[in-house]
Amino acid sequence: MGPLEVRDGEGHDRTPTVPKHRDLLAMFLLNAGRPLTVERLRRLLWPREGGDRSDSLVRGYVGELRRLVGKDVISTVAGSYVLALRDEQLDVDRFRLLVDKGAYEEALGLWRGDLLEDVDPEGERWAETRRLREELEELRLLALERRLQADLDAGRHRELLVELRRLTKQHPTWQRFRGQYMLALYRSGRRVDALAAYAVLRDQLDGGHAIEPDSELQLLYHRMLHDDVSLHVSAGPPVLLPPDIHDFTGRADLLDRVLGDQVVVHGQAGAGKSALAVRAAWRGREAYPDGILYADLRETTAPVAVLEDFLRWLGCPAQAIPATLEQRERLFRAYCANRRLLVLLDNAIDEAQVRPLLTSCPTVVTSRSPLGGLTGATRLSVGVLGPEESLDLLTAGSGRPADTAMGRLARFCGGLPIALRIAASRLAARPEWTVDYLVGLLEDEHERLDRLHAGDRTVRSVFTVGYDGLPEPARLTLRGLGALSAPDFADWLTDQLGGGAEALVDAGLLETAGVDAAGQVRYRMHALTRLFAREQPVPGVLAKVSAVVLARVRASRFSLVSGDPATAVATRDIRESVEWLDAERSFLVSLVADLHDAGLDDPCWRLAHLLAPYLERHRFLDDWRAVSGRALESARRSADDRSEALVLLDLGDLHLAEREWDLAHERLRLALGMFLRQGRTRDVNHARRRLGRVHLERGRLEEAERALVSCLETAGNQRDAADAESVLGAVLRRAGRLDEAAGHLTRAVDHLTELGDRHRQADTLLDLAAVRLAQGAKPEARAAAERARGIAVRLGDRLLDAHALLGLARVNRAEGATARARELAGTALEVFERAGDRQAAGNARALLAQVAR
Repeated sequence: MGPLEVRDGEGHDRTPTVPKHRDLLAMFLLNAGRPLTVERLRRLLWPREGGDRSDSLVRGYVGELRRLVGKDVISTVAGSYVLALRDEQLDVDRFRLLVDKGAYEEALGLWRGDLLEDVDPEGERWAETRRLREELEELRLLALERRLQADLDAGRHRELLVELRRLTKQHPTWQRFRGQYMLALYRSGRRVDALAAYAVLRDQLDGGHAIEPDSELQLLYHRMLHDDVSLHVSAGPPVLLPPDIHDFTGRADLLDRVLGDQVVVHGQAGAGKSALAVRAAWRGREAYPDGILYADLRETTAPVAVLEDFLRWLGCPAQAIPATLEQRERLFRAYCANRRLLVLLDNAIDEAQVRPLLTSCPTVVTSRSPLGGLTGATRLSVGVLGPEESLDLLTAGSGRPADTAMGRLARFCGGLPIALRIAASRLAARPEWTVDYLVGLLEDEHERLDRLHAGDRTVRSVFTVGYDGLPEPARLTLRGLGALSAPDFADWLTDQLGGGAEALVDAGLLETAGVDAAGQVRYRMHALTRLFAREQPVPGVLAKVSAVVLARVRASRFSLVSGDPATAVATRDIRESVEWLDAERSFLVSLVADLHDAGLDDPCWRLAHLLAPYLERHRFLDDWRAVSGRALESARRSADDRSEALVLLDLGDLHLAEREWDLAHERLRLALGMFLRQGRTRDVNHARRRLGRVHLERGRLEEAERALVSCLETAGNQRDAADAESVLGAVLRRAGRLDEAAGHLTRAVDHLTELGDRHRQADTLLDLAAVRLAQGAKPEARAAAERARGIAVRLGDRLLDAHALLGLARVNRAEGATARARELAGTALEVFERAGDRQAAGNARALLAQVAR
């Protein structure tokens, strides 16, 4: 651009000096990339002579030009010549590219004057010159306008006054320059001159064209007329975001998903929702050149006030802002329609706050509630940080190295970002403190919330905001939940305590944890939220909850657990009972501990006793051990001999499951002595039957037989008789008296079938299958094992099914079907290993080894 100039890669001047060579090069430049025939070049070079020159003369000029600028620059294609240049070799192309990229200062630096001003100064020799000059001038003015705007945004209004005055004279009807000139005058304290500059343009347009300045300039004039304070801001488009958090940690999986059409970032109190949204907005700032609007809806709760603030930041004069909410909504949407804006609405309480502020612009909303009423929104749930991210946040915020003490501090904060930031801030503000010292301050749960503060920032205030807005039933529920230590709980519990679970979720004081195996909605409460809830305890909560739980556990126990020998339970009921107990297992185990710690001894041991058969059946030995130990302490504190004896009986069963024969014998002998002193015949038989199992495992078959025959002779009902018959059958099988064993086991199966006790029926059928196999009665063994498996499948009991598969594998091995036996034993082994049943897994491996031989 400017006079014709050619330079090579080293900066040497290669500009032709011969006029015809310069004209020829100008032709190629104006038609870069387009093939030009010799005839076309002849007519362009000698337009007034009708092209009356020889082709050889033109070819001679082309050859000489090639020697000057390079043979590869001008190529021959199908009898025509083409100027072939690489990207950015032509200043015109580079100028266009820089303008497109927004590099206006660099683009304007290429401008040396009118295109080919020394070859075609009037732009009349070739039509291409005029067209290209007009295009480039438009681009130059656009680049100049945007460079000036950037300078205005950067606060250089005084330095621009001379340049803008000159531009308004050179381009009197270019209204963007006029508006920039007015703004520079206004920001320089020359409001009167700014208004006069507008009047000059209006007179020019009205006198010569009978039109008004465009609407954008009129709006600027009215804002200046009313001295709109927002015009004094010279930092460019409004970016109202709070400062980014320098020690922001983690959330890599969420950061890229925050910005979208409509996104609701939700989660519990203190989870770092606002920090995540603000970080994402700062990261994506370049995508929103017209600004980022921000409002904290907890501070300004009324949408009508937020709209007024947003409209003023977008340039609407205060006098032009309508009074009603509906009118402001429409005006706000009109202002946003053609702008690339981002709107961030922080700490929304409900949908009613948000809806009037939604436009066509991308909008991010943070809330403790998922705001389900915003049906078109994408939702991102923000939870607590993991152990590594928690440690990273503490070390980044405190400047201390990661060590064991820092790990303990992170655990006390429970991964809650607000707590971690406060703890880190306390360490940063107290360099003389060690991490161990702060950990020591937080060890006492009763003082932990008081210690988690840094200046005016406290963890308690985060919870208080949500709690104060709750209805009274929801407050009562939260305080009641504080008495419980369970990691999660179902909706039936919140209903018992007062309801309002969803209100607690919306307040960020509970989290929804999903739907469990029993079809119940489950909730979680953060450990620090629980401490807050405990500050206002509700008397009698544990007693109330335990009464409900005891009734539900009794109702949910299948016939295996039932104390009524006449009870027959449908398979579907058994499966549903197991599903409920599976879903509530962690809660029930925690409740036993809560009752024990609160001194509620009677419901503590009773609940543990009711859970024992279920925990035994499903091999939850760790849980069984935990509840039985607390139950024994509570039973002894209650000074009730029978309760202690019943718990000792359960402990005997636990030690049997653990294959701790001596411990089992000790517990059962103590229980038997207590029952004998109390004169409870049935309880005595229960203890003796279990002792018979201990004798069997120890190989004391005669003692085992005597104990079990005694139980059988004094059995007072069909269930007790079935229990005695089944264990006696196992003893006689070990003794090699297979026919007698088969008889006892068959009678036990019959009793259990009549009782509807499907679990024990299946157990006994598997024992009977083993006896039949030892007798060589393979068809009878198969029938018993298949019958047991059918029961297990109908009950949905995977562990029982694995035992049945192992029994069938033994039958198949005896029948010579080794491949099938290997397949069944392998499937059973997988289940046993997942369940942690080491004894059963060992039996399956032994059978697999036998099949492999």
